Amino acid sequence: MRLGRIASPDGVAFVSIEGPPDEPTAVAREIAEHPFGTPEFTGRQWSLADVRLLAPILASKVVCMGKNYAAHVDEMGGETVPHPVIFIKPNTSIIGPNVPIQLPVDADPVHHEGELAVVIGRPCKDVPAARAADVILGYTVANDVTARNQQRADGQWTRAKGHDTFCPVGPWIVTDVDPTDLELRTEVNGEVRQRSRTSLMIHDIGAIIEWVSRVMTLLPGDLILTGTPEGVGPIEHGDTVAVTIENIGTLTNPVVRKGKK
Repeated sequence: MRLGRIASPDGVAFVSIEGPPDEPTAVAREIAEHPFGTPEFTGRQWSLADVRLLAPILASKVVCMGKNYAAHVDEMGGETVPHPVIFIKPNTSIIGPNVPIQLPVDADPVHHEGELAVVIGRPCKDVPAARAADVILGYTVANDVTARNQQRADGQWTRAKGHDTFCPVGPWIVTDVDPTDLELRTEVNGEVRQRSRTSLMIHDIGAIIEWVSRVMTLLPGDLILTGTPEGVGPIEHGDTVAVTIENIGTLTNPVVRKGKK
């Protein structure tokens, strides 16, 4: 199932997206209240072409993995560590597809980081890796946008990764995909910058959820970004960034510099 969140002439709603999304026959069926558990439908639906896709979920928090692909650790001049490295982006950094990434005037360079994101489906704490699938609603595409100069200056990552618009997510959540070996590709203006596979993660999704849930309670809708592979690079005013994950979809966002037209 593809779960999304839309703006229609009738307001904002969670929906199930049915039919090939790039075909004119695709429809968005309204889900009553929320998409967790077994969704109930209201009976209303719209052509997907007549609505606007929003960020597919409203997260209470975004937990991110650092240093989870060895080749990316190498390109950044770091060292791999035996345990997961986590940090948090504020939920105010979340935007949906086609919404501009806004580059702060004092952030240069700003890099794209295409990532697979896990969407939590129910409240959970201290989840064993073997039972991680029990607490997952599905998977989506994310871009962990990062102001490198601020990351270097601060010695930690909150400001560099926490700006408004620095967490594009979407275009929808897929509930029935196997995440263990998916191609991840990031393009800027059609040029491939990142191409890797989720099978190359150092810590797999079960290990990540076990580690994170030891630290904090996870709530329905929370996002866990699973790390980025090698190939990160700068994005500039006027660029278009597209992150594609096999069997999930493509998340596309334009880039604008604050203060420029």
